[in-house]
Amino acid sequence: MKLSSTRLVKIVFFPLVFLCQGYFATSQAVPNVNQGKELEKNKCYTCHSQKSGLGDGNIIYTRADRKVKTLARLNTMVSTCNSELRLDLFPEDEADIAAYLNQQFYKLSK
Repeated sequence: MKLSSTRLVKIVFFPLVFLCQGYFATSQAVPNVNQGKELEKNKCYTCHSQKSGLGDGNIIYTRADRKVKTLARLNTMVSTCNSELRLDLFPEDEADIAAYLNQQFYKLSK
């Protein structure tokens, strides 16, 4: 039995696309906190330590008047730093950094 190219695409290609979508959705759903820690150290800490004026980049996360009070705001701040400072982070890198910062400093649930 000979398959037409259209039939072959339906049998092979569409299920493959469906499986790939599921893989990428799950891989993006779970941020890597350890990767976030390394990225924060290499991409964020120096700038934050200079900005604080005290040589400690963590002060920006622990200060009393911090701007981040929700997970949505944390994600926005990480994304804003990435785009404004041209850090060349991928969206999953941003998610990793936000997850690390939340685990280490913010402990936000929403």
